[in-house]
Amino acid sequence: MGMGLRIKFNLAILAAFTVGFLIAAVGLRGVFIDSAREQVLQNARIMITTANAIRKYTAQDIGRLLPMERDGKFVAETVPAYAAQKNFKDVQAEFAGYSYREPTLNPTNLSNRAQTWEADIIQLFRNDATKPELIVERDTPTGPTLNLARPITIRDAACLQCHSTPSAAPPALTKTYGTVNGFGWKLNETIGAQLLSLPMALPLQAAHDAYVKFLLILVAIFVVVLAVLNALLHYLVLAPVARVTAMADAVSLGNEDVEQYVKPGSDEISSLSISFNRMRESLKHAMEMIK
Repeated sequence: MGMGLRIKFNLAILAAFTVGFLIAAVGLRGVFIDSAREQVLQNARIMITTANAIRKYTAQDIGRLLPMERDGKFVAETVPAYAAQKNFKDVQAEFAGYSYREPTLNPTNLSNRAQTWEADIIQLFRNDATKPELIVERDTPTGPTLNLARPITIRDAACLQCHSTPSAAPPALTKTYGTVNGFGWKLNETIGAQLLSLPMALPLQAAHDAYVKFLLILVAIFVVVLAVLNALLHYLVLAPVARVTAMADAVSLGNEDVEQYVKPGSDEISSLSISFNRMRESLKHAMEMIK
């Protein structure tokens, strides 16, 4: 009887744990992935804020100190976008897969021309001027990447000095980059986007490892709890019931010298052992009266 009760008890506990484990496994997987994605996104926002700080410093301080022309060539260091992208190259050298670009639809420097997917993002900003940023995830040959994009909109009329018409642009600029590209920009027009790309492979792997460790810890906790419950079941229920059962079998066979057993405590099994001993004594007195 004891073994049968133990098996039923363990099966019930196992079934409950299995259901809970599956719910946790399905639900928490998304939580770990979302947490990794949010961490990457937070890093991206910090980096793009740093890029904006460099742009602002270049526009307000460095650009005023440097000449726009040197040795007949345009000084690119006076351009905020150039400064931000140049500084980020050190980050790219240290962290593989990280990149910062400021692609535009009609750039002065053709190396900044938007790729097809970048142009789609810029067009979304042009169609909806209320969008402060876009988050795009892409699969690349090196793995999944998270891309944080913010619009580049002409807010300062001073920018049009170099980008309205070739005739209004500094001669050094047209001499360096030509008169075909980077002109025709208009005030309040979204001409490009800041685009920061961060690899997701390592954060996702870290999230997966943490997820697996959590599930293993959950299984280990279940094993410990099951062992403790089985020990309690044995010492508090099965062993006392087995002794009371043995006494009942001996009394039913007419053995009057069965050793008395009362389980210590005040639980239901203790009450059962007391009641059985009381019944045994009553039965013994009844048999003596018959004799």
